[in-house]
Amino acid sequence: MANKERNKKILLEFVKQPENSRCADCGAPDPDWASHKLGVFVCLNCSGVHRNLCNRVKSLRLDFWEDDLVEFMKSNGNGVARAYYEKAVPAYYYRPQQDDCAVLREQWIRAKYERMEFTGETKYPPLCYTTGFCEGNLWKKGKENAQYLKRKFVLSEREFTLVYYNKDNESKGPKAVISIKDLNATFQPEKIGHPHGLQLSYLEENHTRNLYVYHEKPEEIVTWYNAIRAARYAYLKTAYPTGSDEELVPKITRNYLKEGFMEKTGPMQREPFKKRWFVLDSQDRKLLYFKGQLDAEELGVVFIGTESNGYSVKECVPKSARGNKWKCGVSLETPDRQFVFMCEQEREQREWLKALRQVLSRPMAPQDYTTETNIRGKR
Repeated sequence: MANKERNKKILLEFVKQPENSRCADCGAPDPDWASHKLGVFVCLNCSGVHRNLCNRVKSLRLDFWEDDLVEFMKSNGNGVARAYYEKAVPAYYYRPQQDDCAVLREQWIRAKYERMEFTGETKYPPLCYTTGFCEGNLWKKGKENAQYLKRKFVLSEREFTLVYYNKDNESKGPKAVISIKDLNATFQPEKIGHPHGLQLSYLEENHTRNLYVYHEKPEEIVTWYNAIRAARYAYLKTAYPTGSDEELVPKITRNYLKEGFMEKTGPMQREPFKKRWFVLDSQDRKLLYFKGQLDAEELGVVFIGTESNGYSVKECVPKSARGNKWKCGVSLETPDRQFVFMCEQEREQREWLKALRQVLSRPMAPQDYTTETNIRGKR
């Protein structure tokens, strides 16, 4: 009979080793579960995916571990598994983190252990990653309404474009030809109201345009996401031929630093406050605002520079309060004017201040000065 407490102690010591101290799949610290089929230590969330895949999971603290299973875990571990299952992960492929949405984490786990996409021994990954061409239907939200309709999308790495058609008849040409140069993709399941919801954003005549799409099959939407990342990576390698992966990979796609409703007044601070949906794009140093959270086009944008260039942010009490229902103020100072926003709660005020200060504290890159000139020139 195995010694329960002894085996538990052995596993708890083994999981403290640097290579095992984070979840093998999402990087969450202090994993409390393990798959004794694969020999990996995982967090609670990822353990649920492994259980659905019949990868035989147990709690390190609560379950009984037989001697042979303990020996199997000791002879494997996250480092050994990573060397095999992640041997050939492409640089552009997105490796989910602990705060990422469920569909990304689940499909990463399935791609590694079920479909064996990254061992270098199969036909995987999908052809669209390696051929630079992806074609298929996605459900797309209408520009003026909440109805989702099936639309054909075509991604071409050779042309560096993403094209979609409004009707089945392609003879009339595409509805939009989107340049990969300015395309971003980020999962937004809560905002879109679908577990596979994906937001595509791009520049159209110097204004941000949003598309909201989903696919019923989780593998399909994640394949589209990584195909877009593959095309973006190819574009960046062309645009910045001397750039290293360390420099380029973070620029492929990004999640937005902060999103949410605030109330906004006009430049004179005498206009009525109006509720708007704000998006802070840290990479492009933009604070965009929309009438609603699923709007296709921005109402306006504020560039976020650095303090040395005349930008600052602080708590505030507005000079006038016509129309505002919220009381927690944020003042954003730019070289052109002062913006005043109102948050509903102090927690949201603190989060916005922290996020804006994070952007303000980062030095501006050469391309940021061009963005600043374009945005200030629109006013």
